[in-house]
Amino acid sequence: MNSLALIEAFGDFKDEKSISKIDLMAIIEDSLKTLLRKRYDSDDHFDVIVNPDKGDFQIFLNKIIVEDDMSEDDDLEIEITEAKKIDPTFEVGEDYTVEIPIAELGRRNILTLKQILATKLQEHNNALLYEQFRDRIGEIVVGEVHHIRKQHAILLDDEDNEFILPKENQIPSDFFKKGESIRAIIDSVDFKGSKPQIIVSRTSPRFLEKLLELEIPEIQDGTIMLKKVVRIPGEKAKIAVDAYDDRIDPVGACVGVKGSRIHGVVRELKNENIDVIQWSKNPEILVKRALGNITVNKIDINPEEGYAMVYTPVEEISKVIGKQGQNIRLASWLTGYEIDVYRETSEDDDVELDEFNDEISEWIIQEFKKVGLNTARSVLDKDTEALVHLVDLEEEQIDEVKQILREELES
Repeated sequence: MNSLALIEAFGDFKDEKSISKIDLMAIIEDSLKTLLRKRYDSDDHFDVIVNPDKGDFQIFLNKIIVEDDMSEDDDLEIEITEAKKIDPTFEVGEDYTVEIPIAELGRRNILTLKQILATKLQEHNNALLYEQFRDRIGEIVVGEVHHIRKQHAILLDDEDNEFILPKENQIPSDFFKKGESIRAIIDSVDFKGSKPQIIVSRTSPRFLEKLLELEIPEIQDGTIMLKKVVRIPGEKAKIAVDAYDDRIDPVGACVGVKGSRIHGVVRELKNENIDVIQWSKNPEILVKRALGNITVNKIDINPEEGYAMVYTPVEEISKVIGKQGQNIRLASWLTGYEIDVYRETSEDDDVELDEFNDEISEWIIQEFKKVGLNTARSVLDKDTEALVHLVDLEEEQIDEVKQILREELES
């Protein structure tokens, strides 16, 4: 096998992986030097010349000319008599250079060379793949489901690049079928051993941002700014938007007529409920908008401590908190303030005891309800001594309940 044939043996691999001729020649040179170090313990006495234009390479061995019968290493030394047969002008101590045909390395070394070359080609491709996708972190990719496993799904793009979609990066209601095309965002790229591992996500807020850019031209061209995006994947999301031009309604532009623009995003996210609000530099306005369409009587902001106290009528409490606390939690993430909600009542207002189940044990509430005391004022209107005979509670317990009810109504 000559040098040209050896290069051609890897031609298909070069074309498939888009490795340039220059890169391939550099890999061949490095592979040859690796082989020489294995064969001769060093490549110091060798010159490797690679010619990318001809697609060829040469190996030259530099020997030292020594006196006759003084050679200790035939691989690195040549006796003066032998050297003068080639060139009578040679003298002892001079360098003698001879080209080594690839075939003279021996079949075993040629096979070793091919293995080294294949390994280095793969390393080169892995490095290119890592650099390519590291620069694409935060981009949406489309992949076909190739394997579905317990902890992750494996996707392949059109170039057979492999993406890993871990279970925790999947929307809870995601259900994939083999061969299905799905979208996800490149979340991270790291080496696992010698191979780059590309992790994608469908739960990242960045995925929602990119979907909005695809669906809404004004976001893509910068007319509308995405100030912040927060989400509980598959459940609810809130996005704050703003516009450079006051004449533009950023919320209306994002939602579209009858929700037409945002509908595609909602469908991609498995019917995730998306609230779109307009950003404000005023923290009180921002908090109110983030909580949604509710009645708020007063908001106290403490920027140093990073929290906001929201006072709202009793009937609005459940709306503020939302299903499983999702609304108030997302509003806190969006605004950057820890939001506390307080019930606000008037003298004529009353509060159902069930509204206090976060502060008073359920069984205690039931003791009062057994005797027809269903509201805060109905309990406060009775003396503690009378209540001791009505309910199966200790006087201290009744006083504690009254204190909680009184503080709430007074606030």
